[in-house]
Amino acid sequence: MTTPAETSFFHTLSLSDDLSLRRRFMVMDEDLLGNLRFGLLLEILDKVAEETALRYVNRFYPDARVVTAAIDNIIVRHVADVTRDIICEARINQVGRSSLVIGIRVEQPGEPANHVASCYFTMVARSGMGEGAVSVALPPVEYATEREQARARKAVARREEYRQQQALMSEPPSPEEYRMLAALHKAQDEPDFQGLLAGRLVADSWERMYPEFENVPQKIFGGYLVRKAYELSSICSELVAPDRSVMAAVNRINFFHPVRMGDKLHYTSRVVFTCGSYICVEANIERISRDRTSKALSNSCLFTFVNVDRELVHRPVPAVYPTTYAEDARYLEAERSFKALSEHIHLI
Repeated sequence: MTTPAETSFFHTLSLSDDLSLRRRFMVMDEDLLGNLRFGLLLEILDKVAEETALRYVNRFYPDARVVTAAIDNIIVRHVADVTRDIICEARINQVGRSSLVIGIRVEQPGEPANHVASCYFTMVARSGMGEGAVSVALPPVEYATEREQARARKAVARREEYRQQQALMSEPPSPEEYRMLAALHKAQDEPDFQGLLAGRLVADSWERMYPEFENVPQKIFGGYLVRKAYELSSICSELVAPDRSVMAAVNRINFFHPVRMGDKLHYTSRVVFTCGSYICVEANIERISRDRTSKALSNSCLFTFVNVDRELVHRPVPAVYPTTYAEDARYLEAERSFKALSEHIHLI
């Protein structure tokens, strides 16, 4: 049996000496702390997760492929320095019946070493094409060390926690949550109310999918889609952030339906919740087929940004006020997700 350590895969971004690559990853052409395009890094990470999973799956099914089912968490530990190399170290943390959880550590070596982010991707092994595609059963890996066993347990725990959060979404607000929402609605009735209404904090865009975006036959690379969703969400977060908005975490990204060449995509981002210096933005990608006969939600995303000054010191953001039932539901979902995330880790 294979151990997780034997599935390790490394990808290096040589930002220190490849000036054209460094420029591509820069947010601004100036000296700026945290001057790294996170959306572009997100696209790279999805490809790294795919390659790590595919190397294992192809040992048993040479013609199989893997697709991204979800990005469970990406936690930004420290901002990256665009002048230093970035190493993405990936390995399989847990194998299910046909799924694989890929953990990726993003760091910058040197003195001092910089742990940029921790990432968790769920991939699914598939065989066949089109309507005939099926999931394939995978042999398990052997967790040889206590650390490997702990990572596998955490992968299962994250999945269970997400299931519990989804089940909680159908539950009515708790008394405390009801009082919170009631206070937000009552504030809007005050004659001098000047708060930010959630319904006005929306950004959207449209895009056509072309052959250059193809990854597996007739389907579009998921990493490209989430990069575009992130970039629109980053712009949307600036509707609230009075200073500078930087990435703190990817709470969750779900992949529901594949996007095909010729599809028209509608990206929609909404600021749904704020807390202190943090901003939660929900993004959805809706695909419309070329012949306009089918429409489906391709991806749903929840990003957490943080408002900082030029020295990366946290700065507060205004409260967001939901008005409709749908906005209340989005507010609660983001509040619960943010609370669960902040209880486990320290956000930047």
